[in-house]
Amino acid sequence: MTTLPVGYESYWMLSAAATPQPALPPDSRVEVDVAVVGGGIAGLSAAWELARAGRSVAVLESDRLAAGVTGHTTAKLSALQGLSYSWLRAHRSAEDARLYALSQQGAVEHAAAIAERLGVDCEFERVPAHTYVESAEHVAEIQDEARAAAEAGLAASYVTETGLPFRVRAAVRVEAQAQFHPRKYLLALAEDIRRSGGLLYERTRVVALDEGEPCVVTAENGGEVAARDVVVATHYPVFDRALMFSRLQPRRELVISALLPQEDDPRGTYLSPERGTRSVRTAPYPFGDGRRLLIVTGETFSPGTPGIGSVAARYERLAAWTYERFPRARLAHRWATQDNETTDRVPYIGRFHAATQHTYVATGFGGWGMSSGVLAGQLLAAHITGGELPAWAGLYDPVRLRPSEGPALLRLQSTVARRFVGDRLRPAYVDSVEEITPGTGALVRVRGRRCAVHRTPEGELRALSPRCTHLGCLVRFNDAEVAWECPCHGSRFGTDGSVIQGPATRPLEPRDLGEE
Repeated sequence: MTTLPVGYESYWMLSAAATPQPALPPDSRVEVDVAVVGGGIAGLSAAWELARAGRSVAVLESDRLAAGVTGHTTAKLSALQGLSYSWLRAHRSAEDARLYALSQQGAVEHAAAIAERLGVDCEFERVPAHTYVESAEHVAEIQDEARAAAEAGLAASYVTETGLPFRVRAAVRVEAQAQFHPRKYLLALAEDIRRSGGLLYERTRVVALDEGEPCVVTAENGGEVAARDVVVATHYPVFDRALMFSRLQPRRELVISALLPQEDDPRGTYLSPERGTRSVRTAPYPFGDGRRLLIVTGETFSPGTPGIGSVAARYERLAAWTYERFPRARLAHRWATQDNETTDRVPYIGRFHAATQHTYVATGFGGWGMSSGVLAGQLLAAHITGGELPAWAGLYDPVRLRPSEGPALLRLQSTVARRFVGDRLRPAYVDSVEEITPGTGALVRVRGRRCAVHRTPEGELRALSPRCTHLGCLVRFNDAEVAWECPCHGSRFGTDGSVIQGPATRPLEPRDLGEE
């Protein structure tokens, strides 16, 4: 068995400390032009663009700024995103593929310009991006993607050799892409927002939205922010009025990092759709005596449904792959990230729903939140300020629903229905509380009702309702990250029931194991 790092800490979080921001005062009322719900790359990018345009803004983050999905990403800024261009050309149109390339590459350049403008040392590096395969049966897909990406306007080429220390059969290479330290970049944006008079609130979970005139967002402590416009940039929208939960598929992905000799650096970003995906990049490592930090991502699965083996077993597979391909790597950190994919693989950025004129959303980045988050800031600011919309604005319109989405939409809802109903028809996962060993958790029926029970390493039992507070699916235990996860829409909860990740906004209810 591979020896894995003991803790679960993102390198980005460990290497970039931030000044804590206050919470929105309880039962207070703040008035601004725009309220931005969510302090990740989409929310902070939108707030920065709006503040720069002279709007007063307030950012409300349930945890810490740049600490959620953005704080746990691999931070590749790339317009090459797997096999997206051949898919877009086949299922949408060649023009949509061109607009997608234009917007995504524009976001890479815009992020570079912002970093230079703010003078922030966010380890911004220009590197080529690659999508590669190792098996001969997928070579035709790579050839098709290279053609589609080039036709869409990217500096794309088909290659058979890369900087990786192992043989690949084929790869798409796109020049002029980038990688950076996402948290350092975003903390610089946050500081610039603050200097411009913007308000930044942490530990402020928004639980309600009134789309009146003005709009009002309400935090769980009773505090309110009134604003003409509201941006919902919470990774997964925490309000269901647009029914986006029916069009978003959550996915979780594991990340490990390792110290790597400088001479082993593959000098680029790499992604393979094979083996449950494998994504590779490196980053500067100031404490490594000339070594780089290798960052490997993969083992994609739906939250609460790890599939083959446990989440811990998936970490083992990812680490074994890393040691096999980079023999001189030495594991340093591990963490996990989460994102959502839309039914047509293009993010939703724009009006939240057809009936609104003042509420906007950014979601469904499909694992490519760095570039999509940056362009979301540009697009949402243009919507709100009345500026000229870019040519690609309609591509991202959340109100769209194309006939080609139908099969994917039906498959997604069928999967959710199976989980919602099937989990209630199956017997409990364990027969009694006594079967739950220290450090683990399981669903168990106690005196006629299901409970989500976790036993701490010290032996203490914690029992909760297993019903996700979003739409009522039954949660499952993630053994590696010690958390309860909803398999339907990706909400995550701590073993005390607290919300780690939405769309849920309310904690799991505690249960007394002695109750009838």
